[in-house]
This record gives sequence, structure tokens and C-alpha cells, in this order.
Amino acid sequence: MIDDGDPLVFEVKVREGSGETRHRVTLSQKDFERLGAGAGAERLIDAAFRFLLDREAKESILARFDVSVISGYFPDFEQKLPHYLK
Repeated sequence: MIDDGDPLVFEVKVREGSGETRHRVTLSQKDFERLGAGAGAERLIDAAFRFLLDREAKESILARFDVSVISGYFPDFEQKLPHYLK
């Protein structure tokens, strides 16, 4: 986490194979409380990325985005997220 204000701001590196991508991700306090299921913010971001990587290559993930936009691309995100938080 690089900023613990509202929104929370994260710098995420994804390494797969020989490549790496970097992403700046924001998460509002409201969405964190709604989606976090008692998990820490870093854990929620990790779960969101595992969800995304199960559906697309790391290079296809936006370089900058807010967690709230994931549902626009993948409508089942909020339904599946608890599985990834386990």
C-alpha cells in the first residue's frame, strides 16, 4: 500500500514467467468495507488480482484502475471474490 487515505492506493507487481507488469490500483474505504469480508486491504487486492489472472493475461490488466471497475468487465467478480479471499 502506498497511500492509506481514501481511496487506498496500491502499487502491484505481477511476475509470471520472465515478464513483469506494474499496476496502480485504488480501493475506496466504502468498497473495502463492503467487499473485504474482514480481510485486510492487501489481501483483498491480492484476491482481486488472482481473480483477474484466472481470466486474462497480466498484460491485459489495466495499468491503473479502481477495484470497482472489475465488475464492469467481469460481472461475477463480487460473487466469486469470497472464494479468492479464503
